Amino acid sequence: MRFSVWVNSILLTWLPLLVYAAPKTIPVFITNVKLEPFAEQIEALGTLRANEAVVLSSAVTETITAIHFNDGQRVKAGDILVEMTSAEEHALLEEARFTLDEAERQFKRVQALVKSNLVSKSLLDQRRVVYETAQAKLQATQSRLADRLIIAPFSGVVGLRNISVGSLVEPGDPITTLDDDRVMKLDIAVPALFLDILRPGLLVQARSRSLLEKNYNGKIVSVDSRINPVTRSIIVRALLPNDTRQLKPGMLMTVRLSGPMQQQLMLPEEALVQEGFNRYAFVVKTSEQPSVVEKRKLVTGARTSGAIVVESGLAPGEWVVTHGIMRLNDGSAISIIKRE
Repeated sequence: MRFSVWVNSILLTWLPLLVYAAPKTIPVFITNVKLEPFAEQIEALGTLRANEAVVLSSAVTETITAIHFNDGQRVKAGDILVEMTSAEEHALLEEARFTLDEAERQFKRVQALVKSNLVSKSLLDQRRVVYETAQAKLQATQSRLADRLIIAPFSGVVGLRNISVGSLVEPGDPITTLDDDRVMKLDIAVPALFLDILRPGLLVQARSRSLLEKNYNGKIVSVDSRINPVTRSIIVRALLPNDTRQLKPGMLMTVRLSGPMQQQLMLPEEALVQEGFNRYAFVVKTSEQPSVVEKRKLVTGARTSGAIVVESGLAPGEWVVTHGIMRLNDGSAISIIKRE
């Protein structure tokens, strides 16, 4: 009787201490980190420009006599858009043609006589000079006449006209604009931080709130040779097809660029522990019993939806804790509830 009382006294005294001293495990979920295909996404703003754009103006001071286009009309290369006063130039053109015809006849007549040794070669040289001078005069007159016409240099859409019939225009006065909008240039300001991945051929996806967030896909065709010293950004140019003609020059676009596809070590965001400017993950040491975790510092890179790139600190195939992190410390014992 006394022995049993003594045993019970011992158990009551030491059992709580034994229970307290027994190691407790923390239930956690873990996942395996591995290499996955990843393309870095860059978001930026861009401005649309027409593939070709020009402000049409006069090269001479003359009066408008005819207008052959309407606002917003599509024209083809070579179409005459505006005519200016040219009666004097037409008269000079006719005179130059008559002079050229006469000079050509005289040259050919003397040329035939030279072959028969009836006239000297010096006379032939004089007639050749007169003939070539008449040719040059005709070309000069044709050039002055062409200056009285405004011709579309390429196919596209004209803007608003700024003149009327009877208006006197001077060199440099804007008559209208002409844009080739079959393909649009998209100039994108990208932080110089991403310079190493910017190259022709990269895919871009652009959209605008004014177009109901419709996506337009294109490719980078060139990268500027200079970095802006104020904004520390560089301009890259992409081409966007514009079959529907909805894209307009000057439109602001939100752009997403996709870098080259690479194999990167991806860590789920729920496994990341942020402490100030440092980032950690709890790595499972499966070789030890019971399993314990190591708090390991990481160097991370770009983010994607639900994951982050790990540049250093982890190796492919290692297990990290995703759930139950808040109760863990370096060296904590764990019990694995689920492997993901």
